[in-house]
Amino acid sequence: MLDLGATKLPLGEVTYVMGVINVSPDSRNVHTVARSVDEAMLMADRYRGWGATLIDLGGQSSHFDNPTIDSVDEISRVVPVVEALVAEGHLVSIDTWKPDVAGAAVEAGAVIVNDTGGLADEEMREAVAAAGVAAVAVYVEGDNPHGVGEVEIRDDKAEMTAHRFRGLVDDLGRNGIENVIIDPGIALNYRGDYEAYTRMQLQVIAGLAPIKALGRPVLVPIPRKRDFHRVVAYISLAVEHEADIIRAHDVAVACDIVRLFGRGG
Repeated sequence: MLDLGATKLPLGEVTYVMGVINVSPDSRNVHTVARSVDEAMLMADRYRGWGATLIDLGGQSSHFDNPTIDSVDEISRVVPVVEALVAEGHLVSIDTWKPDVAGAAVEAGAVIVNDTGGLADEEMREAVAAAGVAAVAVYVEGDNPHGVGEVEIRDDKAEMTAHRFRGLVDDLGRNGIENVIIDPGIALNYRGDYEAYTRMQLQVIAGLAPIKALGRPVLVPIPRKRDFHRVVAYISLAVEHEADIIRAHDVAVACDIVRLFGRGG
């Protein structure tokens, strides 16, 4: 059971779709960019109509080529949207690696902190523990998505990721953080061999078993690709391997594939 405050989501036979909304104008996924609270609301309502359960809201582009904005600016982007979405009954996740942004979003009603910094920052851990909300621990090879270098390509990436998470989950428990969702981080942008990374992303999804064996909900972020058929392949593979949540920019397609596989909520 995924505990999201007043909402409890059963796990096991269902793959939930988390639809992405960006309020960062720097985002390269322009079809997910909302330029106002009203646009974000319309997008979220469409997602819900298609079958999405969760909204992942981001105010800072995670691509390493884009500028890192001040937390005050990021808060000003996301908080009004969080408040509006929560008022309409949406379950909101805040996508950030900055503790003060996470704290402001949770205060506004977000029920998940999606930490692309991997829950390594002590201030972030304190903010999550104090709020008592669910948190996504994202595997990242760096301090945060803007601090990455060349991705490490290896055939045993899923097993290695599971090993790293095993220690992290134990450590988080000692910090009072038990409601942890695991994200293998395969949608983050890295420098390096694009095609090799593309193949490794597929291998990690197909090799989810050791990550799922940790006993925590598993979120698979669907990478965006120039060739859309590859996106569909990622979604299908993630649902086939029974991800608990898939984070998607192409929400209508993701929801339809989830239904096709009989894993709709």
